[in-house]
Amino acid sequence: LWIETTRQDLEAILARVDVLMVNDSEARQLSGERSLAAAAEAIKRMGPSRVVIKKGEHGALLFGRDSVLAVPALILPEVIDPTGAGDSFAGGFMARLAEAGATRDSDDAPFRAAMLAGTVTASFVPEAFSVEGLLSRDRAAVDDREATLRAMMIP
Repeated sequence: LWIETTRQDLEAILARVDVLMVNDSEARQLSGERSLAAAAEAIKRMGPSRVVIKKGEHGALLFGRDSVLAVPALILPEVIDPTGAGDSFAGGFMARLAEAGATRDSDDAPFRAAMLAGTVTASFVPEAFSVEGLLSRDRAAVDDREATLRAMMIP
């Protein structure tokens, strides 16, 4: 909505943003680019030093200062309700950054770790309605799922 209705205001804000998190269609719409790599670079020229592009059930991409990371979504045996998974991804991502004490001057390492945390957090949401998928998990479940994600990426 803001891309279409108040673009100048949005661009003024983007000039002050360190990390922008958008979905793939928003990245394309904001940048005017079809390629997500080109879209991320165009968005970075608007101000953010890092761009996270969420791709729903296909995972997410981090275009960092000095690296690019593609994180797949975890493969779930059953999806009941995916509503809120993207917001939960953002929450897990930001929580890991806060936990690491990351700042705008940090290298990409804490942001790469935050991508895993966001993916793991988001993976619990579709398994139930509302927040039940998150509330029914403990630390062991989170750690187990992160190990599964890491194994998917680097066997």
